Amino acid sequence: MIKRLLTLLVALLLAGPVFAQSGPLRLTITDGVIEPITFAVPSFEAETPAAQQAASDISRLVVQDLAGTGLFREVPANAFISQVSSFVQPVAFPDWRAINAQALIVGAVNVSSNQLTVKFRLYDVFSGQELGQGLQFAGTTDGWRRMGHKVADAVYSRITGEGGYFDSRVVFVSESGPKDARQKRLAIMDFDGSNVQFLTDSSSIVLAPRFSPNGDRVLYTSFESGFARINVLNVANVGRQQLQTAPGEMAFSPRFSRDGRQVIYSLSNGGNTDIYRTDLGTGQHVRLTSAPSIETAPSLSPDGSQIVFESDRSGSQQLYIMSANGGEARRISFGQGRYGTPVWSPRGDLVAFTKQNAGRFHIGVMRIDGSEERLLTSSFLDEGPTWSPNGRVIMFSRETQGAGGTSSMYSVDISGRNLKAVPLQGGSSDPSWGPLQP
Repeated sequence: MIKRLLTLLVALLLAGPVFAQSGPLRLTITDGVIEPITFAVPSFEAETPAAQQAASDISRLVVQDLAGTGLFREVPANAFISQVSSFVQPVAFPDWRAINAQALIVGAVNVSSNQLTVKFRLYDVFSGQELGQGLQFAGTTDGWRRMGHKVADAVYSRITGEGGYFDSRVVFVSESGPKDARQKRLAIMDFDGSNVQFLTDSSSIVLAPRFSPNGDRVLYTSFESGFARINVLNVANVGRQQLQTAPGEMAFSPRFSRDGRQVIYSLSNGGNTDIYRTDLGTGQHVRLTSAPSIETAPSLSPDGSQIVFESDRSGSQQLYIMSANGGEARRISFGQGRYGTPVWSPRGDLVAFTKQNAGRFHIGVMRIDGSEERLLTSSFLDEGPTWSPNGRVIMFSRETQGAGGTSSMYSVDISGRNLKAVPLQGGSSDPSWGPLQP
């Protein structure tokens, strides 16, 4: 039965096998899904009178997270035959099969003083089985959104077999004012654009924030001194320290090493720009490239052994890969146009990039040997891709044309489907997606 149902759910966007198998409900993702899995989420049970609002809010957030992936489609409540009034009541599976709900998520919320507890169960409706064991999350009432994101992450993981990305944050540049006098400050938000908090004021230009691997710090480029300098910001207390550079040097495009102890970045001195690595503990600098061309935008592979970067050493802006210790580099981009801002995927198999060709900008991905290039977007100006923690979604900046053009952020999955704007007030750019929160 499950195999037959999944056959209805699955299609390839590009080529190759996508799904699925007999046994428990499971969605195997390769490139794209045209027919999403249907799921139902009856409003979670409120175990105490104080939990009424949280139960409603959390169940709706779970729906929003899952449906927002494009992999799942909600069966609306007005189609329900059965109602779930208790977390422990037996599930009337025939009623859920009749409305073609393949997955059923039931939950309960308890609020006592300032403490909130959420528990849930996930059912494969057509097999009549529970998928995994019930889970429970606890926190304060202020953290109800995180509890909802954690439930959605757990459901996503059980059905796809991959990690989720909902309980994560994104650091970005918040923009305001006219295009020719734009003010910029660092901000941080939940992955869905909620809970925006500002990390800096708008007294100086800030660019290209990058999360540390565990999300506790942010690197960014600041023009506070009049020259490009790299700052390290502690997210918890907003304390800052500056990466030391010599007078006249400009440092920019920083990224953390995978262990968070080192920074790789570009350093411009005397008209030449190369890639360097600095140990944050000792302050020791190591020069990794030495060429008359411009070498910038370095990004380390997940195992820390290689660096992908952009360079114009061949006469136009292209992507190259070299050892993390420097040395000979090999070119991986050979298509028409110019390539920049490469970012190695968390899985290690793909590189996301910005491409400019024939007057249009694109966000694309290619394998690390340069093969299977795919362009996911096209607009007047798309740039600055960043990966979700599970490597399935890319967020990026999009700027509209003209003197009144604005900048905003979008996300798209790696098949090129499910393009959507990140809902924010005001302009935004330069997103950097952090890890799942602990």
